[in-house]
Amino acid sequence: MANSIGTIGVLTSGGDAPGMNAAIRAVVRTALHSGLKVKGIMRGYSGLLEEEIVDMDMTSVAEIINRGGTILYTARCMEMMTEDGQKKAADMCRKHGIEGIVVIGGDGSFRGAGALAREGINTIGVPGTIDLDIACTEYTIGFDTAVNTAIEAIDKVRDTSASHERCSIIEVMGRHAGYIALWSGISTGSDAILIPERYDGNEQELINQIIASRKRGKKHFIIVNAEGIGHSTSMAKRLEAATGIETRATILGYMQRGGSPSCKDRYFASIMGAKAVDLLIEGKTNRLVAYQNGDFCDFDIAEALQMTKDIPEDHFQLTTKLTR
Repeated sequence: MANSIGTIGVLTSGGDAPGMNAAIRAVVRTALHSGLKVKGIMRGYSGLLEEEIVDMDMTSVAEIINRGGTILYTARCMEMMTEDGQKKAADMCRKHGIEGIVVIGGDGSFRGAGALAREGINTIGVPGTIDLDIACTEYTIGFDTAVNTAIEAIDKVRDTSASHERCSIIEVMGRHAGYIALWSGISTGSDAILIPERYDGNEQELINQIIASRKRGKKHFIIVNAEGIGHSTSMAKRLEAATGIETRATILGYMQRGGSPSCKDRYFASIMGAKAVDLLIEGKTNRLVAYQNGDFCDFDIAEALQMTKDIPEDHFQLTTKLTR
């Protein structure tokens, strides 16, 4: 049975992701349409603890669906990891009349959301992270834009790599997950894709592959390296020394988090944000919005955080067929 919730809050936490603004917009407008009041919490849990809380209306989220980043700003908050910080955050919600809260972020953000739920604040999580590393959902807001940004950059590096007949190592983001590297590597026809879920550190195999390809007449090479492996600059020096082929490293970095979100990110963010509000209206708490098998659904946050996720083996095997 639905509860009598009257005011909700919304915050973004952790790393920013394209599409977060679309999710904020959906939360605010869905809530207002349902007769609820909405409070925007600035700078994630840090802003909640510091009472950086503002009223939001329809115009607060006008003209933001196309913008990257987050209008609510974001920050990491060590205090929220403590029991005292969690109790203070819940007390701050009650002080401002916030009966339910939507948390847009990644796994660290959801741990904070679970803590708020345990403290009696109805809480719903929305997966916003470019890393695609939330196990319970097949999609996370920001991934599509980030991987397309990486593809565009790799295509451009390929042009100069071909012109100089060199080897280029391009490091993409993803934290401990290799999804951006896998998708962008396959989609750009890269010669090697290194992901933390599978890479065994056998650099000699990579060297042998480059040498063999050069003997077959290949003039340049593209290696996509995941952030979870890293050390691209030092790797480039070792490969150049071992192969005699000029090798350069390009670290794409935070450009992958920025930019106007793609259609897919705007669409998924809008549906997930609206569903989060619907769950709060239904009286739900400690739930995480997800996308599985073509449907939007929800999971218990604690259960979701215990789930594990891995690169599909057939997808990884495809990389060896297409790159060698």
